[in-house]
Amino acid sequence: MQHDMFHWITQINKATVVVEGASGLIDEKTARLAARGIRAVEEGGSDPAKRPASYIAWEPLLIAATGPEVSAIHAGRSSQDILSTARIGIQRERALEFAAAFDAVIAKLIELADTHRGTIVPNYTNGVAAQPTSYAHYLLGFIAPLLRDRERLEEYLARYDICSMGATVLNGTGWPLNRDGMAAALGFERPVRNAFDATCEAPVDTMLEYASITGAVAIHFGSLVNDIMVQYAQPRPWILLQEGGDNTYVSSAMPQKRNPGLMNNLRGDCSEVVSEMQAVFMRVHNLVPGMVDGKNIAKNGRLTATALTMCERMLKVLNALRINPARALEELNSDWTASQEIADRLMRVHGLPFRIGHHMASRMVSYARANGVLPLDFPYAEMQRIYREEIEQEFPGASTELPMSEAEFHEALDPAKIVEARATSGSARPSEVAAMIDEDREALSRLTAAADRRRAAINAAAEKLEADFARWL
Repeated sequence: MQHDMFHWITQINKATVVVEGASGLIDEKTARLAARGIRAVEEGGSDPAKRPASYIAWEPLLIAATGPEVSAIHAGRSSQDILSTARIGIQRERALEFAAAFDAVIAKLIELADTHRGTIVPNYTNGVAAQPTSYAHYLLGFIAPLLRDRERLEEYLARYDICSMGATVLNGTGWPLNRDGMAAALGFERPVRNAFDATCEAPVDTMLEYASITGAVAIHFGSLVNDIMVQYAQPRPWILLQEGGDNTYVSSAMPQKRNPGLMNNLRGDCSEVVSEMQAVFMRVHNLVPGMVDGKNIAKNGRLTATALTMCERMLKVLNALRINPARALEELNSDWTASQEIADRLMRVHGLPFRIGHHMASRMVSYARANGVLPLDFPYAEMQRIYREEIEQEFPGASTELPMSEAEFHEALDPAKIVEARATSGSARPSEVAAMIDEDREALSRLTAAADRRRAAINAAAEKLEADFARWL
């Protein structure tokens, strides 16, 4: 839940009564009078017209409800540290809301990877089919950077769990306000150490870092969705959206078309987040410290609003994906993405120099394409002939007999067998994929739990503040 400035100013005043009343910085009579006035202003805030967003507008309501003597609670404070505290608090709430939406997307991607461990699809480099892989491994390749983004978000939440109260304008105050007590009462881990930083830099930096994180997420989402959208150029896609609803729409003129509207909109969301990221940076560019340009709550809020829409739409895309494993395998077997395996095996198993094997496999592909031969139909006798010619021309003196048996040759052209035979860590080998799924699931669980603990601590602090404040009424 995102609170507004009125809420935060009210909470800061409650915390001031609790902390300063307990320490004797304000006398009991003034503290109790202020408490009754704060409650009256808070209750009056049920009217949206009576929820001012600045302390300058908030304080007259307090004085009207009590008397001028309650203005004593503002000693050692300023609109600067009050607004900085509120802005950081509001941004923390927004970041936690984004974290929850982001976690749901990562969880769905892990679920899809788990489901498609055995789904073999083409991988592409430079837009050209390159090698076979499992769809699970492909998705894990996106989950990895998204988990890095999520780790950065958790580090961000810890780094900016800070309270500006007691900084006053920018260099502290002679009024001995208990800064640690104020931070704890308001649900922050600690005060901002330097008073200048507290009001001039930290409220801006919290947005700069957050913007860079959400922008990175948008770029990763956009990369994934654009890769999926390439399928719609295929007359027979193996990955597409379930038709109907908001997922697809038909053409007004071409009855065969099913346009991926949901992904078009998601791509637009990603661009909007990157645009808002740039707006955050531009608002604070080339300014002297402390200017308000980069601290605007409403303008900065557009970034989270857009990022939440992006996550919601990404989740819809992932739920709507329909993957056809048989069609993906057919696509693999209609091209020569397995040719590298021939060269690799000739070197790894039979000791042929890699470059000779690579040239031989290239000859094989050239012959196949010139004669319209697909991998599963390539004649073993033709392979023997090509191998003999390659050895005679480039490796004279070596045996011209193809060392691969017919069964081994055909196995080397089987996409599923190629994936199973991967030997390196982090590869598409099924055991590695299974391990990475478990690792990523554990990493996400740890990050989600950390965010849950942070929310619980904030809520517990708010409940304690309310109970402590009630004693002064």
